[in-house]
Amino acid sequence: MTEKFLVKVYVPSIDEVYNVYLPINSQVGNDIILLNKSIFELSNGEYIPNNKVRLYDRETGEMINTNKLLRDTNVRNGSGLVLL
Repeated sequence: MTEKFLVKVYVPSIDEVYNVYLPINSQVGNDIILLNKSIFELSNGEYIPNNKVRLYDRETGEMINTNKLLRDTNVRNGSGLVLL
Protein backbone atom coordinates (compact mmCIF):
# COMPACT_ATOMS: atom_id res chain seq x y z
CA MET A 1 0.00 0.00 0.00
CA THR A 2 1.31 3.42 -0.93
CA GLU A 3 1.66 5.83 1.95
CA LYS A 4 -0.04 9.17 1.43
CA PHE A 5 -0.48 12.50 3.15
CA LEU A 6 -3.94 14.04 3.42
CA VAL A 7 -3.53 17.75 2.67
CA LYS A 8 -5.78 20.76 2.11
CA VAL A 9 -5.10 22.42 -1.24
CA TYR A 10 -6.35 25.98 -1.71
CA VAL A 11 -6.85 27.01 -5.34
CA PRO A 12 -7.07 30.83 -5.48
CA SER A 13 -8.04 30.95 -9.17
CA ILE A 14 -11.42 29.38 -8.31
CA ASP A 15 -11.49 30.23 -4.59
CA GLU A 16 -11.90 26.60 -3.50
CA VAL A 17 -10.23 24.24 -1.02
CA TYR A 18 -9.86 20.51 -1.66
CA ASN A 19 -8.81 17.71 0.66
CA VAL A 20 -6.58 15.39 -1.33
CA TYR A 21 -4.24 12.49 -0.70
CA LEU A 22 -0.74 12.83 -2.18
CA PRO A 23 1.75 9.95 -2.35
CA ILE A 24 4.68 10.65 -0.05
CA ASN A 25 7.22 8.96 -2.34
CA SER A 26 6.46 10.99 -5.46
CA GLN A 27 8.17 14.10 -6.74
CA VAL A 28 6.35 17.35 -6.00
CA GLY A 29 6.41 18.13 -9.74
CA ASN A 30 4.46 14.94 -10.43
CA ASP A 31 2.06 15.80 -7.61
CA ILE A 32 1.36 19.14 -9.30
CA ILE A 33 0.46 17.32 -12.53
CA LEU A 34 -1.84 15.03 -10.53
CA LEU A 35 -3.43 18.02 -8.76
CA ASN A 36 -4.01 19.84 -12.06
CA LYS A 37 -5.95 16.89 -13.45
CA SER A 38 -7.81 16.11 -10.23
CA ILE A 39 -8.92 19.67 -9.51
CA PHE A 40 -10.06 20.12 -13.11
CA GLU A 41 -12.33 17.09 -12.64
CA LEU A 42 -13.46 17.97 -9.11
CA SER A 43 -14.34 21.52 -10.18
CA ASN A 44 -16.34 20.30 -13.19
CA GLY A 45 -14.01 22.14 -15.54
CA GLU A 46 -14.07 25.44 -13.64
CA TYR A 47 -10.33 25.13 -12.92
CA ILE A 48 -8.17 25.36 -16.03
CA PRO A 49 -4.98 23.26 -15.66
CA ASN A 50 -1.76 25.20 -16.04
CA ASN A 51 1.72 23.65 -16.30
CA LYS A 52 3.27 26.77 -14.73
CA VAL A 53 1.55 26.51 -11.34
CA ARG A 54 3.55 25.69 -8.24
CA LEU A 55 2.74 24.47 -4.75
CA TYR A 56 3.27 26.74 -1.77
CA ASP A 57 3.05 26.16 1.95
CA ARG A 58 -0.08 28.06 2.97
CA GLU A 59 1.31 28.92 6.40
CA THR A 60 4.77 30.19 5.42
CA GLY A 61 4.24 31.16 1.78
CA GLU A 62 7.36 29.23 0.78
CA MET A 63 7.40 27.51 -2.62
CA ILE A 64 7.84 23.75 -2.36
CA ASN A 65 10.72 22.50 -4.50
CA THR A 66 9.30 20.56 -7.46
CA ASN A 67 12.36 18.30 -7.65
CA LYS A 68 12.05 16.95 -4.10
CA LEU A 69 10.10 13.92 -3.00
CA LEU A 70 7.07 14.98 -0.98
CA ARG A 71 8.40 13.12 2.08
CA ASP A 72 11.56 15.27 1.96
CA THR A 73 9.59 18.52 2.27
CA ASN A 74 7.78 20.06 5.24
CA VAL A 75 4.44 18.69 3.98
CA ARG A 76 2.72 16.33 6.40
CA ASN A 77 -0.82 15.11 7.13
CA GLY A 78 -3.07 18.11 7.55
CA SER A 79 -0.72 20.55 5.80
CA GLY A 80 -2.27 23.48 3.98
CA LEU A 81 -1.00 24.05 0.46
CA VAL A 82 -1.70 26.64 -2.22
CA LEU A 83 -1.76 25.76 -5.92
CA LEU A 84 -0.79 29.01 -7.59
